[in-house]
Amino acid sequence: MTRTPETIQREIEQTRDQLASTLDKLAERASPKRLAERGRAKAVGAATSPTGLGVIGGVTLVATLLVARRIRRRRRA
Repeated sequence: MTRTPETIQREIEQTRDQLASTLDKLAERASPKRLAERGRAKAVGAATSPTGLGVIGGVTLVATLLVARRIRRRRRA
């Protein structure tokens, strides 16, 4: 099966178009804005899950206790 120069040129153009499309998709995926949006969505999802809410509650409790302890020590001194 012999290919004509026109057929080869058409195949090259099709391959070039496919490569350009693939590069555009990769550029969109790797854009800093897109990555930041994805990271923010994951963080919000983790924070609003039952486990995330428990961790946030625990950290808040510990921070409140440490602040109260520091205030109490300053009043005694």
